[in-house]
Amino acid sequence: MDNSVLNPGGTLGIIGNSTNGVGLVIAARNAGINVGVYGDDENTETMELADFRVVGPLNDQQQLQNFAERCDVVTYESERVDASVVNFLASHTQVPQGADALEIMQDRSLERAFFSQLNLNVAPSATIVSLDDVYQAIGSIGYPSVLKPIQKGLGQNRQLEIKTQTDIVKAADLLDWGTYLLESLIPYEKELSVVVAKTPTGTEYFPIVENRYRDHQLLATIVPAQIDADVNDEILRITKEISDNLSYTGVFEVAFFLTKSGNLYVKRIVPAMHQAGYVFDRATNISMAEQHLRAISGLPLMPIKLLQPVVVVYFTTNQVNGIRTQWQIKPNWFFNFYHRTKLQSEKAIIAGHVLVEAETVKEALDQIDDTGIWRIARPTNINETASTSD
Repeated sequence: MDNSVLNPGGTLGIIGNSTNGVGLVIAARNAGINVGVYGDDENTETMELADFRVVGPLNDQQQLQNFAERCDVVTYESERVDASVVNFLASHTQVPQGADALEIMQDRSLERAFFSQLNLNVAPSATIVSLDDVYQAIGSIGYPSVLKPIQKGLGQNRQLEIKTQTDIVKAADLLDWGTYLLESLIPYEKELSVVVAKTPTGTEYFPIVENRYRDHQLLATIVPAQIDADVNDEILRITKEISDNLSYTGVFEVAFFLTKSGNLYVKRIVPAMHQAGYVFDRATNISMAEQHLRAISGLPLMPIKLLQPVVVVYFTTNQVNGIRTQWQIKPNWFFNFYHRTKLQSEKAIIAGHVLVEAETVKEALDQIDDTGIWRIARPTNINETASTSD
């Protein structure tokens, strides 16, 4: 038997307990694979679904080692897991995703170097260590721009949008925290992304999607993206080049900005499953979680086929009553309510998502807008999604 393959009866370990992990647990258990989950909160749906769970901080090496030694394969389901944790786990069990991609994409300076090496078109930027650097760089970067920590994952409260010169002085307190990146905000027309499944022997691409944000939260994902064939081909060409140069096994996402003039900018790479991929639960012949499981288990990837147009839209706790009404009357809507404790529900913004199937994207969007719960028929503008990555 091939020891590099995770077979039924084996054990998959999952680091993290976001909503990304739920589909992965279900896919693994359907395949006869046992699942353990490690995270810092035992009251999550991912934890509840697992065969065994270990609750602890991600800096507890003894706990991490004990967990790793109980698993045949370990995967991280979020890009927010520190690369040092992945490297530690890899010394005790198989971690097919590896830490290389995480190390690059969690550090904006390394990410920029990677993009530069591939000669990719990205938003103009400059490294900032002092307030004088901001004043000197803004001439070439331009307004509006955003100041972000070099290290990703620190949240919106550590970022600053600079619309005019008077905003620059506000950066003084932020810069006490360390090195920053000043990045131009691209006035884009659409945000597009590709979910990729990669193994050492093959790569599969999910259909290109359009993502719409509001207040820095993903509002909706649309498949297929309504774009010209030449844009579609260029996105796939760039994505393939990135994939060919990325040391990684599993599912990852590449996001782009498309401007009104047709220019493409690479926005980010997420070396993990991304919630934009939830749309494929109904839109394609295999889900993102199932394809990720195949990749990290050493199995051949499923050739991906688009089955139908689908729009996934996210709802908040304040919208739940309206969603329950749609539950009773919409035969082509598929509902996912996230299982959370009362305390978690009070803190969380997003309560779940709905997948809407239709003959066309327009029909799905019209159904969504007709409810009055959301307004997503038009793309959000730059001011509603100022953060270009995180």
